[in-house]
Amino acid sequence: MIDHRKLGRELELFHTDPLVGAGLPIWLPAGAAARHAIEEYVREVERRAGYQHVYSPPLAKREMYERSGHLANFADDMFAPLADGEDELMLRPSLCPHHAMVFASRGRSYRELPVRIAELGPMYRAERSGVLSGLSRVRSISLNDAHIFCSLEQVGEEVARVLDMMARAHAVLGVAVDSYRLSLRGDGGKYVGEPAVWDLAESKLRGALVGAGLPFVEESGEAAFYGPKIDIQVLDFAGREMSLATVQVDFLQPERFDLSYVDRDAHKRRPVMVHRSIVGSLERLFAHLIEVHEGAFPVWFSPVQAVVLPVGEDQASAAVDFVRRCVDAGLRAESLLEGSVSARVRDAALRRVPYVAVIGSREAAAGAVSLRLRDGRELAGLPAAEAVGLIRRVADSRSLALVP
Repeated sequence: MIDHRKLGRELELFHTDPLVGAGLPIWLPAGAAARHAIEEYVREVERRAGYQHVYSPPLAKREMYERSGHLANFADDMFAPLADGEDELMLRPSLCPHHAMVFASRGRSYRELPVRIAELGPMYRAERSGVLSGLSRVRSISLNDAHIFCSLEQVGEEVARVLDMMARAHAVLGVAVDSYRLSLRGDGGKYVGEPAVWDLAESKLRGALVGAGLPFVEESGEAAFYGPKIDIQVLDFAGREMSLATVQVDFLQPERFDLSYVDRDAHKRRPVMVHRSIVGSLERLFAHLIEVHEGAFPVWFSPVQAVVLPVGEDQASAAVDFVRRCVDAGLRAESLLEGSVSARVRDAALRRVPYVAVIGSREAAAGAVSLRLRDGRELAGLPAAEAVGLIRRVADSRSLALVP
């Protein structure tokens, strides 16, 4: 693997600038295109799994974080308050309090449970400058987050569903999971809630891992302040371990925000809150994906999926037409017109473009292209429509391969 910071610069995926600030990356067009493709995929996976998507503001009154417990247990990782008249506003370090407000926005019945609320939203952590690193450790975080509000009886099944979603998403992305970690409370004073409640939450997570047949290690003292969690661990280019995705069980915040639903006997009951992120933050995800794929992303989220090279000026119009066909088919394509053919092929290779469509006089006359694959193979004399269809099928399949 190669350090994602080096490849990110070479492939123009993201940029950092001292005028913007440390830990605040700018997604350049190529990185933004790849990120957008993954965002669309994740939202669709969640929609099909019964999640409802919301938008919520990235800041709130200080009172919200006092009630959630973040200020008492997480203040060192939060930015200083912003004055707002007699109130103070704070940038959020997580999305869960806002999603608790979504659940609390109206009365809830047991018939609705589980309520699955999802958002790909911004949050902010006041990380020390010494630990900031490319996309893997940042201050501005775009989190694929969701919160499931369910009954105690539904927790095990919901956690199992989340683990299954993670496995499918990671396979499509080409993520290699190194290990599963059950993060438990330790002896410190940062953990909020009764020991019996923690025991119950930890047993639910442990049972889901065992039921899914996943090997895992237990780590004391690695839990969130409000509950235990399962962390999905991956390795970076230097073999260092980091958490990519997570699922957590929380009995605390439903109590803090006085969340309730009406059960079948018309009694008020407290829901359990399951926090989950199937791919984690987009920043850390891409740090890992850049290194795992060495910049050669699978076709479906490659920034540019096809580059078209006319051999001479006489084939320029055929190249423009092929680009138009690709774009009309929903693909990301562009033409390279300047320089020798070999130089342009080399440029496409350095950019890790999956397909290079070469159009010479023979191809132009036949309405065809010669399709060169990133791995060195060549599919000569393909009709233009067939070449577009091949790329579209590979992209739609979200395969890691280059041919159907």
